[in-house]
Amino acid sequence: MSPTFASLSVRNYRVYATGGIVSNTGTWMGRTAQDWVVLTMLTDHSATALGIVTGLQFLPMLALAPWAGSVIDRVPKRALLMVSQAMLGLAALVGGVLVVTGTAQLWHFYLIALATGLATAFDNPARQSFVSEMVPMNRLANAVALNSASFNLGRLAGPGVAGLVIAAFGSGPALLLNAASFGAVIFALTLMRTSELSPAPRATGRGGVREGLRYVRGRPDIQLVLLLVFVLGTFGLNFQMTIALMATEVFDRDAQGYGLLGTILAIGSLSAALYSARRNQPRLRVLLISLTGFTIAATAAALAPTYWTFAIALAACGGTALSATTTANAMVQMRCDPSMRGRVMALYMALFVGGKPLGAPIIGVVGDVLGPRWTVGVGAIAVGITLAAVARWMIRHENVRVSYSYSQRPHLRVTRPAPEAQAEVAAR
Repeated sequence: MSPTFASLSVRNYRVYATGGIVSNTGTWMGRTAQDWVVLTMLTDHSATALGIVTGLQFLPMLALAPWAGSVIDRVPKRALLMVSQAMLGLAALVGGVLVVTGTAQLWHFYLIALATGLATAFDNPARQSFVSEMVPMNRLANAVALNSASFNLGRLAGPGVAGLVIAAFGSGPALLLNAASFGAVIFALTLMRTSELSPAPRATGRGGVREGLRYVRGRPDIQLVLLLVFVLGTFGLNFQMTIALMATEVFDRDAQGYGLLGTILAIGSLSAALYSARRNQPRLRVLLISLTGFTIAATAAALAPTYWTFAIALAACGGTALSATTTANAMVQMRCDPSMRGRVMALYMALFVGGKPLGAPIIGVVGDVLGPRWTVGVGAIAVGITLAAVARWMIRHENVRVSYSYSQRPHLRVTRPAPEAQAEVAAR
């Protein structure tokens, strides 16, 4: 089997990934339909309302992360995922029924977004840490990248299909299809061979939340990754909102044009995910290069003069962001203690996804006041400033040096002088 798909040789992971593709496609259909309902049915293209919906959807991730991580480290992750997936499906079903029956109001979608966020606060970190129970550690980076590929296959198909369904039947049926898609993951989880799973040691005793936070405080390498992920997720990865605003306000496109942008974004992301799956070891230099590329691509997208130049820049945004997030995810999982993985990944997801309640409303207001292009530009500015600050800190406090050589591999090296034995050691 090709190294790109090595983890698919593991039966449990193969079954899980198959269900994930179906569910991810439905999820992106649901997200596209939800945004379209808020922008065109419940408001007059209000960026602020869309920002509030997005923020409420991710607020519980930020608020509940330490406690959710402690729960994940104490209970069987497979059983927890069955419950969380069922709750997500129920929330999507309620939204679809409200739209189909013509009774939907904006506050309904605020509540649905909040309910979705509550389930997601447990579902996301459980899914991330469950991967290490399905595959051996030497395939973890590959499995993380393939998870991202599955997610982006859904992003590739979902918005385009949603655009067609919305144009033909309306937003309600698209939301109902999303509700049905969660059954695919639940079914996949029931098909797993539990004897072939490798559960991490369960946390016991009291003080699990404090123990997890104390563990991360003692790991500056993990803290650095968490900082970069927080800024990227909070200000750079609000595509759910920025694409909708750019499509409708700047380029005057309909539902199909909006859905196509989501598909184009996924093309870049999927390509990067498959390329990342070939890397066995996640490294710091890859993370830094990817974030630099994202800053450049997001700047180009904000300044794009036409719909198609924006689409091209958007594909680059998707590719560089995906490379950064898969590298960061694998770095954190492979470096933390297995018994702490649920708590660390809950904190990771809280900062990566849960930061959106802070960023989304701000970006929504920026879009209303300064215009839709600034909703994209904010991400480029925030990530760029953070990269510059991190680089300055590493050079001054960690004696890190960056060098580039076209004739050698790797071309870019991030090195730290060692006191005795080594002249320089490439930082991971």
